[in-house]
Amino acid sequence: MSADVRGVLTGAHFLSGNEACCEGALAAGCRFVAGYPITPSTDIVERMAVRFPTVGGTFIQMEDEIASSIAILGAAWAGTKAMTVTSGPGFSLMMEHIGLAAMIETPCVFINVQRGGPSTGLPTLPGQADLMQARWGSHGDYEIIALSPNSPQETFEMTIEAFNLSEKYRTPVMLMTDECVGHMTEKVVIPPAEEIEIYPRRYTTLPANQYMAYGPQADLVPQMVKAGDGYRIHVTGLTHDERGYPAVNPECQAQLVRRLVDKIRLNADDIVRFEEHSVEDCDITLVSFGITSRVAFRAMEMARAEGLRVGLVRLTAIWPFPEKRIRQLAERVRTFVVAEMNLGQLVYEVERCASGRAQTLLAPHAGGTVHSPQQILEVIRDAAR
Repeated sequence: MSADVRGVLTGAHFLSGNEACCEGALAAGCRFVAGYPITPSTDIVERMAVRFPTVGGTFIQMEDEIASSIAILGAAWAGTKAMTVTSGPGFSLMMEHIGLAAMIETPCVFINVQRGGPSTGLPTLPGQADLMQARWGSHGDYEIIALSPNSPQETFEMTIEAFNLSEKYRTPVMLMTDECVGHMTEKVVIPPAEEIEIYPRRYTTLPANQYMAYGPQADLVPQMVKAGDGYRIHVTGLTHDERGYPAVNPECQAQLVRRLVDKIRLNADDIVRFEEHSVEDCDITLVSFGITSRVAFRAMEMARAEGLRVGLVRLTAIWPFPEKRIRQLAERVRTFVVAEMNLGQLVYEVERCASGRAQTLLAPHAGGTVHSPQQILEVIRDAAR
């Protein structure tokens, strides 16, 4: 095992997705993690409990997921990059604090290693049914950023990217992985620190008498300060003005919430991420993400071997959804086939963006295992008839 002077790993390693998540957080500069053990994410926090103290970081096991999700908000305002780790039932418990993080514009990362549900469901088996909860789980109007890796290598890279996006847009960012990606073990290459791009926290250079905690910059994102650095700050989940003081009236609500939404929507071209395979000549387009995208890629190869013109759009960011690209494709393809490890969630986003210009079909799976390529191929064949 090779590491740099800070104790952060470098070089090629054989890691699980969950182990790679821990190393990505360290490489991103995260130094505070609060969590509560829950399968299939427990081995992330087990590794963090060992690794973080070696680099001057802190891992604390909280009494539950509610405490974990509020602890990281306090740590972020104290000046530390912070994250928490969970799975389905714990993710549900964190929703109030995800909404609070969006409202008080706190940069932080939530890792969700998805499993089958609802309720206790399948604690050690995969699922992908938390997508709409990630987007709409807390109440009120807000926008979210959620990434989706399909390998340990991407888990490492996207954990860093999650921190970068959270700092850039002062917002909670989610990494929506799953049990399969979390527990598969593959080669992960960790570059030297100087080759890893890190987005710094947006600390103000204004004097204390001119600083407003929620005074937006040109891109609608405010600058931050550390608590205790001599700046007067007020942080509240109530509707607030640019100073952070409660202003419970419709006018302030409209101004604040519109900005919270627009700082993501108007910067969507910078945030949206996807990959395309063989879409140049396709008339059937697969849409998938996470572990299911690896199976969908094989189904695409099998369909092409049968003479069917099939392409694949793999979402590496689920939220914001790539509306613009799906609408473009809907102008020329006949059918979208959405492969997801649930009984239908992302398919409705594709159908909405297709707006009747292209047919939208679902290749569902209730979880517990991944699709077989043949299952997805059968839906492609139906689309081609």
